Amino acid sequence: MLNLRETPTVSRTPGMQAFRLLISSRDPEALHRLQASSQRLPGLQVTTRLVSNGHTDPLYGLEQMPDFLLLRVSHLWREELAALLLRPAHERPPLLVCGPLDEREGMRLAMQAGARDFLPEPVVAEELLAALGRMLMDVRGSSGSSGKLIAVMNAKGGSGATLLACNLAQQLSSQGGSTLLLDLDLQFGSVAHYLDVHPSHSHLDVLQQIDELDSVALRGFCSHFSPTLHVLGGRSNELCLSQDVRLEQLEALLRLARSTYDFVVVDLPRQIDHLTGTTLEQADRVYILLQQSLSHLKDATRLVRILRDDLGVQGNRLQVVVNRYNKSAPVSLRDITEALRGAGLQKLPNDYAVVSESQNTGVPLELHAPRAPVTLAMRELCQELLGTEAATKGLLKRTFGRLFGG
Repeated sequence: MLNLRETPTVSRTPGMQAFRLLISSRDPEALHRLQASSQRLPGLQVTTRLVSNGHTDPLYGLEQMPDFLLLRVSHLWREELAALLLRPAHERPPLLVCGPLDEREGMRLAMQAGARDFLPEPVVAEELLAALGRMLMDVRGSSGSSGKLIAVMNAKGGSGATLLACNLAQQLSSQGGSTLLLDLDLQFGSVAHYLDVHPSHSHLDVLQQIDELDSVALRGFCSHFSPTLHVLGGRSNELCLSQDVRLEQLEALLRLARSTYDFVVVDLPRQIDHLTGTTLEQADRVYILLQQSLSHLKDATRLVRILRDDLGVQGNRLQVVVNRYNKSAPVSLRDITEALRGAGLQKLPNDYAVVSESQNTGVPLELHAPRAPVTLAMRELCQELLGTEAATKGLLKRTFGRLFGG
């Protein structure tokens, strides 16, 4: 008799589709390790299947097929892979294989069964997450699902848009799903420096070839900060002008990016042209950064008016963020709210030393200083964007205590 034990674990983001991953193994310890690693990838509903005897088909008797199968083969690897091969190709989900099998014959059978990748043991968690991430992106790209487009822009130079874009992208990639951080400051973009990545390709390379690219090619052009956070920007030795990029190229890039990633975070330059205008019009959320001075407030008022009246950005898509907030500043939050006619308002505390260290080292705030006030504020922004209901102060404190040992 077939003896199975199935245990579901959900890593789900509100409002987003969770794909079903089945991990099948005859080794309970290996099953536990693979489950622990897989759960770290957002957007997966992880179910484990411990097979102790009986049928060798890892999909035998399932009422609903998973979206992905991670098979840890046993000493019966020939029979297990052969059982998958007996199924029609359209009934076999995308497959990852690991475990003890003969390299030559086993790899051949795994490929015939439709394996996208084989992970040698001991399985490295980062390699597993990368392989699962590639499968998620392939499925989302082929299904035509559309990720959220987030635009970030300064009301006045130096207000902190790049700081917010980089840290928001990093938090979304760890909590919400696969994320592309796109730097559209064609001449002085700095997101690569903020995350300490060294691009071998630029956004100009991608834009010039966009009609020939698919999701796999787009990911190949990007720098990879992590399996779920990719970065696309310019190279420091390359001069690119906005007139070098056609509107149709940017529109095609945004469509491809949204079909490939759950989130596309765009760091925009402080200007209105055909590139920024198109991005702002299509964005699901627009963040405008300012600081508490009269000159910042005047520029923010003008920019918000342009967004609302000229570009048609609806109020529920517009979010104003006061960076380096100081309650003693002469320009108060009330002044800003009144001047901006009730636009959504959030704030980031003045945490200059922590932010400076994060930028200089290329380590995002969540990894550099997870308990810093500015990091907690960034986390709240991320949770609000993901649609999580606001928690009470007591619940928030208890949650942080559990997560960070406070």
